[in-house]
Amino acid sequence: MLGRYIVIDPEVCHGMPTFIGTRIMVWQVLEQLEDGEDWETIQREWNGKVTKEAIAETVRLARKAFLDHSSEYGLSERRPLQRASA
Repeated sequence: MLGRYIVIDPEVCHGMPTFIGTRIMVWQVLEQLEDGEDWETIQREWNGKVTKEAIAETVRLARKAFLDHSSEYGLSERRPLQRASA
């Protein structure tokens, strides 16, 4: 288990991370988020099998993975967040 909602099971989807009790792969939801879909739409498209809590966990784990591997992307030092001014 990667969290409360995400699991890796070698018997399900070739061991890709999925949402517990489904064959919905985490990368599919990440791709929907990348495409700009809102959380409610994602929930509807998966018939409620992917909850807001599961999406939040997906984002948290993706953020952690990115930070843990940032040196691979040329971001070896964590830089302060710079926000665009209004």
